[in-house]
Amino acid sequence: MSFLEIVQAAVAEVGGGQREQKARAAALLTETVLAGGVIQAFGCGHSEGLAMEIAGRAGGLVPTNRIALRDVVLYGGEPAEVLADPMFERRPEIAHRLYELAPVKPDDCFVIASNSGINGAVVEMALLVKQRGHKLIALTSAKHSAGVDSRHPSGRKLSEIADVVLDNGAPYGDAAVPIPGGGAVGAISSITAALLAQQIVAEVVTNLLAAGVTPPIYLSDNVPGGKEHNALIEARYAGRIRRTA
Repeated sequence: MSFLEIVQAAVAEVGGGQREQKARAAALLTETVLAGGVIQAFGCGHSEGLAMEIAGRAGGLVPTNRIALRDVVLYGGEPAEVLADPMFERRPEIAHRLYELAPVKPDDCFVIASNSGINGAVVEMALLVKQRGHKLIALTSAKHSAGVDSRHPSGRKLSEIADVVLDNGAPYGDAAVPIPGGGAVGAISSITAALLAQQIVAEVVTNLLAAGVTPPIYLSDNVPGGKEHNALIEARYAGRIRRTA
């Protein structure tokens, strides 16, 4: 199969399946928005792309915030050199610093993405989130996670901690097209995770409309009136999302 054929099959499977899990995830996020909370999105490496799909983009929900490893530098005063450590995302204690630095409130819900679901910072963040009473939605690869051991001292994985787990359908190792002699090319987790994120957001908007609530949605800053529209809604969440003071 070509990469395109593999992606099309994955998109069809991920996009058309897991309806109950998607509905549960959308319900949790809807409750968060209705309660005045913020959706906190976190992912390391390429999984940060999922957080970018959720937080602060045109067509997305305004009450969203992206947490990233670089926050320890941008907001925590750490030297930029710490980000050069390839083992940085495997350090559980980083999660506590990130949570401490984030504008998190009790009504907030978390969405955490990790293809493997095993690294220290991700698992520790999931454990911390649940300890603090937040609802947690996880996006991960069921196949990859099942094939590797946790790197967290607890031995637990992201999928074992979350309230709702969504499978991105990626194969073990993420890359989908085998290469003669070993290895593979063509990762698909970013594609399917983005699809899942957009599907959930669309369902949240449907839920809000059904409840008679005008969805707090971003317009593109690059259309007339978009910037003004966005600033007006962002003002409701001043200090709660990193795009506002």
